[in-house]
Amino acid sequence: MDEVKIAIIGAGVIGLAIAEELSKRHDDIVVLERNDSYGRETSSRNSEVIHSGIYYPEGSLKTRLCIEGAERLYALCAQNAIPHKRLGKLIIATSEIEVLALEKLFEQGRRNGVQDLALLDRNETRRIEPNANAVAALFSPNTGIIDSHALMKHYYSEANAHGVLFTFESEADFLQKEKDGFVIGLKGDDYRFRSRVVINSAGLAADAIAARAGLDIDACGYRLRLCKGSYFSYAKPSPVRTLVYPVPHEHLVGLGVHATLDLGGRLRFGPDAEYVDEIDYKVDAGKREAFYQGAIKIIPGIDCEALVPDMSGVRPKLSGKGEPVRDFVIADESARGLHGLIDLIGMESPGLTASPAIAGMVAGMVQALLS
Repeated sequence: MDEVKIAIIGAGVIGLAIAEELSKRHDDIVVLERNDSYGRETSSRNSEVIHSGIYYPEGSLKTRLCIEGAERLYALCAQNAIPHKRLGKLIIATSEIEVLALEKLFEQGRRNGVQDLALLDRNETRRIEPNANAVAALFSPNTGIIDSHALMKHYYSEANAHGVLFTFESEADFLQKEKDGFVIGLKGDDYRFRSRVVINSAGLAADAIAARAGLDIDACGYRLRLCKGSYFSYAKPSPVRTLVYPVPHEHLVGLGVHATLDLGGRLRFGPDAEYVDEIDYKVDAGKREAFYQGAIKIIPGIDCEALVPDMSGVRPKLSGKGEPVRDFVIADESARGLHGLIDLIGMESPGLTASPAIAGMVAGMVQALLS
């Protein structure tokens, strides 16, 4: 039976970042991906925002890895000519009632260590974004946007150049612990191989992979809930130059229908948050009115007829509807009798921003397992 040192299941942005980081330190690495190329699911269906780390609880992995990841991501982009822009973001209060929530968010961001945040009054906000409907705003100058496909291409190319083997259309459907590692089997194929370390970075299927390894995903709190987010693009010139967000939803189910720009200056609204039972990327054109209502709340004067169904993505959330936000799970499963397995579960936003920091953390875990 063939053997490798490290097998990574999943070639989304996080799996790719891990592969690239590990390829600097180890040889004999294989990446399994069920789709026909990398980044086909959540990683290519999102707002492409480089987040600053405001929203999540102090000391959480999401906060720490987002802040570290953003710094590393900007440096990575600069060094490798990956398209990006540091546009800045306004989180706006549209009424006096929302100002208190904005002030709490400002304090949360400061406790988290986010640099350069500023609370702005109505006039200060209008100087930055005259078309935003704001009585006050929280300004995050370090927030930006990135070409996620160019980022993933960079990770893939670097890992590939360092000898990582990528096998696409290869879905892991068998995972069995042995004394010195795991046996992995592929769907629709009788081929099996051994790996000393398995990194479960399977995104929307990460809980299923953990279950195949023998974990009780309900007892571990690993069962994922699929949360769909749809987007509508704006067919007219954008009336804003920065990213404009409302005060976020309770429990951070989503950040509210917000206005983002792509690198070409195209305006897009979304995503919403809709829990679903199965993956479906169709955008319901009937949601236009709801998106319009969300859009005019933050940017008055938006033309409803110019809102066009764009795309959707599905978040792998650990929290169910109405439940408090859950942190990333990045776990060495040795204590559960699965030495050599590292699980990454619930890798939703800010996973793209945090990807280089996550890769560094996982690389440290791998080094400890192999030493």
